[in-house]
Amino acid sequence: MPRRKRSIARAGAVAAVGLLVATAATACGDGDGDTSGGPLTEQKLSWKSCPAPSTLQGAGTGKPAPMPDGTAWECSTMQVPLDWSKPDGERMDLALIRAKAKDQDKRLGSLVYNFGGPGGSGVSTLPLAAQEDYEKLHSRYDLVSFDPRGVGESEGVRCLDDRAMDAAYAVDGTPDDAAEEKQSLEVTSKSAEGCEKTAGKVIPHVDTESAARDMDLMRQVLGDRKLNYFGISYGTELGAVYAHLFPRNVGRAVFDAVVDPTHDPEQSSLGQAKGFQLALDNFLKDCAADGASCPAGPDPKQGSQKIGDLLKQLDTKPLPTKDGRDLTQTHALNGIAQALYSQDFWGYLKQGLSEAQQLGTGNLLMALSDSMTGRDQQGQYSNIQSANTAIACADSQQRYTTADIKAKLPEFRKASPVFGDFLAWGLQQCTDWPVDGGTESLDVSAKGSAPIVVVGNTGDPATPYEGARRMAQGLGKGVGIEVTNKGEGHGAYGNGTCVTDAVDRYLLDGTVPKSGTVCTR
Repeated sequence: MPRRKRSIARAGAVAAVGLLVATAATACGDGDGDTSGGPLTEQKLSWKSCPAPSTLQGAGTGKPAPMPDGTAWECSTMQVPLDWSKPDGERMDLALIRAKAKDQDKRLGSLVYNFGGPGGSGVSTLPLAAQEDYEKLHSRYDLVSFDPRGVGESEGVRCLDDRAMDAAYAVDGTPDDAAEEKQSLEVTSKSAEGCEKTAGKVIPHVDTESAARDMDLMRQVLGDRKLNYFGISYGTELGAVYAHLFPRNVGRAVFDAVVDPTHDPEQSSLGQAKGFQLALDNFLKDCAADGASCPAGPDPKQGSQKIGDLLKQLDTKPLPTKDGRDLTQTHALNGIAQALYSQDFWGYLKQGLSEAQQLGTGNLLMALSDSMTGRDQQGQYSNIQSANTAIACADSQQRYTTADIKAKLPEFRKASPVFGDFLAWGLQQCTDWPVDGGTESLDVSAKGSAPIVVVGNTGDPATPYEGARRMAQGLGKGVGIEVTNKGEGHGAYGNGTCVTDAVDRYLLDGTVPKSGTVCTR
């Protein structure tokens, strides 16, 4: 959502919210071959019992619980070059996690996951997501994930301390006058300065191409001839860059909740404005079925206006919460957006809106906002937002000024009366960033690659459905296999038997779905 070019995976977001409530890259493909990692390709990983996730990874979940079949999680670190243009130079450690395949006799190899963000910790997310979604795949695959460079325990970028993060999120994300515009830009500049001070040697090298090269080294160190891969949200962009660089090293791969490879940051944010508005409208239609008990009212056409009125009130009169913070307009927008990532959260959104209207407090909406921003119940932030900024700015050349954003506001407001302003001002994310970013276009052509199943969800708010078709086309004929799911939420796998079965058949049996398949359940 706002201040984020792309969004974290549904699986990780679902897990995080459940806990809270309960209590453009570029790559020049070399066509084939291995990453030139030199001696690093011969390194041996030392797997040990996993500790609880660190604060940077999103602490608060405790040590990862075993898989339902009893398989324990193991953790390790892998060395990679800090700068892939100097593979024999300084190195950095990547944090890895795995659960070994249940049926070792029928083991297919490793299945590597990236859950998106950019900035999401795979080490903390995979054990949570796997409990419900990946037990069948675990029968024949070692389930593997990692913290990409700059994320979590892989030299995690940290721009501001916890108190400064709280202060930053208290600043109006939709400035209404020159003073608020200045304050918003000062927060962006202060964050950039903090990143340079604490992670100056790392931030030039957290780009997606470098992460893709890390994955090819990982493939070799894990002992796999091909990379079997499951990418979600930003993970689809990472996977596409990998496929472009190393098409002949692609094994069985799936992209779910697909980033549009043709979009620059402005187009991506505008697409999200339309996507979140569509998801909100769908929520309001569902809520209206409750009649008078719906906090947005029984008329879905007026519901968006009622939410807009609430947000306008919060702009000048925030609501109190039990932890002493005030629910601002910015917090509420983040909370509403987070609830739209999955239809499973719609009930929480209804409760949160009702609480705000009837009790005049903002506890549940604040909990949803905290999940979006990576803040735990002790007031500690993971590094997801810092890493998100660092990776997005490493991948893109664009640096938007206040004048640029003001010129774009009418188009964003037309796309979404609720989220438009917020997403437009979020384009400031890379303003004043201390290092230059990549080039303007993302080449995902992957001639010679094995088929890649590309799944688009029609109600996806964060990576709108149209991006899946463009990704499939960009990968090339016979490579991009498009599957459409008619459903709600960010990501389709695990949300219906049709898509889930099609993906499982491909990953487990090698049965490629027919391109153009449409799922309705």
